[in-house]
Amino acid sequence: MATLRTIQRAHKLQIQPSTNVTAEVYRFEESIAGRLYLIEVKAVSKDRWSACIVRVPGVPTALMPFYGPTPDEAARQLSQWLTRAYARAANPTNTV
Repeated sequence: MATLRTIQRAHKLQIQPSTNVTAEVYRFEESIAGRLYLIEVKAVSKDRWSACIVRVPGVPTALMPFYGPTPDEAARQLSQWLTRAYARAANPTNTV
């Protein structure tokens, strides 16, 4: 004997209005280990910024982005990480 099954209707979705994020792009030039880098920072939400290294403005490299609550902080975190990476590569037997 077949069991009767019912499907309950889902409630109508409440869609929240979207929050506009600025299209502003900040660019920082940093000299790290004797090389000049262009760091590009864009807003990804109201208080979250994403920084990445670019070779040509607007075209990020494969390096993962770094995030911060301000453009300066996101760029600073990326710059500090790259400085540590160069220091470690220059001295692979010692910890940095």
